[in-house]
Amino acid sequence: MTRDPNRDVSRRKFIAGGLAGVTALSGCVQNTRRDAWGGGSDDGGGGDGLSGQVIVKGSSTVFPISDTMAEKFMEEHGEVNVTVDPTGSGGGFENWFCAGDSDINGASRPITDAEVEQCTTNDVEPIEFQVAGDALTMAVNNDAEWVECMSFEELRQIWSDNDVTHWSDVRDDWPDRKLELYGPASTSGTFDWFNENVVGEETNHTTDYQPTEEDETIVRGIRDNEGGMGYFGYAYYNSNSEAVKAIDVKVEADEECTPPSLPNAKDGSYPMARPLFIYVAESALQREEVYEYVRYYLEQSETDVVQDIGYVPSSAEQRDENLAKLEEVAG
Repeated sequence: MTRDPNRDVSRRKFIAGGLAGVTALSGCVQNTRRDAWGGGSDDGGGGDGLSGQVIVKGSSTVFPISDTMAEKFMEEHGEVNVTVDPTGSGGGFENWFCAGDSDINGASRPITDAEVEQCTTNDVEPIEFQVAGDALTMAVNNDAEWVECMSFEELRQIWSDNDVTHWSDVRDDWPDRKLELYGPASTSGTFDWFNENVVGEETNHTTDYQPTEEDETIVRGIRDNEGGMGYFGYAYYNSNSEAVKAIDVKVEADEECTPPSLPNAKDGSYPMARPLFIYVAESALQREEVYEYVRYYLEQSETDVVQDIGYVPSSAEQRDENLAKLEEVAG
């Protein structure tokens, strides 16, 4: 393979509402320089001889990163087509990646033992790369002036399968207004992370909410309902901060509240900070187009490209560890 170690650092700034347009086009990210027969045009970017198809599925949280990397990679490689779909972490693993039908799966939580077993059954060897950090954000309607901070126990009351249906059920001084909940579907890694770390493994996540893999749908639901509440990756709050209000979070009632932010996620002070991953099939890395896309992805994960999307970039140490692992696996 031709492995050029030098690449320009590209930057991409998501503006308010930008993710909505990207999500609406999810699954349609195509290299317009490739015609229906796989050929390229003469408008530049396709003269390096690299060609082929890269299929990315998985987490809607990781989707904006993978999508941005795909667009920028295809600008440099006009004969390569990278398609990115937000199917949810679990949905991507079960239906695509572990089934051998995709090359890469984005994940907002680590792969499970059951998923590894499914992959192994289908001769898929998943290689893990941590590519960013997230401040999972709990948001409410802008008119919900009564709430600024909540503890894990209060969040657990709302998001558990119990009899809490109104804000006043959580605190007596909160209004007797019905809770309208919006959140990720059970196929989502964000759902899994929140259920394990906040709701608790011994408590069932409520089914009395509007589940979706479209984070912008969660934002709209919260925005349009005064009793609305929901959770999603920080990048989606970052691009919709005028539409909804993020609340501060604390683990215990007697602790200080901490707002979701990239600095707080980076230093670990925000209690709903979490790592984000991509998993690559080892066999797929033997294809040059997949290898080059993953290498580009890992190199750029330490730059402002990730921060501009709304996530914490990898550290230089993490980047170097990822690249070393890539070289070892790809041979």
